[in-house]
Amino acid sequence: MQLNGLIYTLPKELKLLIGAFIIVLSIGFYTGLLFVEKTSSANPHGIEEQYLGNEQDENAEVMRFKKSDNEMLTLVHNHILSMSVIFFLLGLLVSITQLPKKVKLFLMVEPLLSVFLTFGGLYLLWKGFLWMKYIVMFSGLLMTVSFTLSVIIILKQLLKEQYI
Repeated sequence: MQLNGLIYTLPKELKLLIGAFIIVLSIGFYTGLLFVEKTSSANPHGIEEQYLGNEQDENAEVMRFKKSDNEMLTLVHNHILSMSVIFFLLGLLVSITQLPKKVKLFLMVEPLLSVFLTFGGLYLLWKGFLWMKYIVMFSGLLMTVSFTLSVIIILKQLLKEQYI
């Protein structure tokens, strides 16, 4: 077997480990998206309500209160740290796929920028910059698309046989 540094040339055992990691990681990522959908309806108004509360709306089905300083700092801290590690590992795996350099670079760097914009945007939204809810929506969507494309590409290339 000739190794050329690409993911499809790795030994079967390593490909199995990477595949299992990607599947478990995806379950965690998409479960998080289900939580976002449930708590904010995944729309700008819902995002604003989730972090700034809705106590002025007497007709609200679910009463929400503005997040505290500690809640926001914990949320931003935990998500930026954990998601940067997730996207760093995913980026390393994308780096050994067979893709054009510009596509690789985009899939490796964009999710990290989106993590910063999404969670930094939530903090700024909480601080009163209400227009940030649109940045949060867009960057969150872009992060999800990048994650999904990366996972599909990695899994597809893990299944690719090496032909010499």
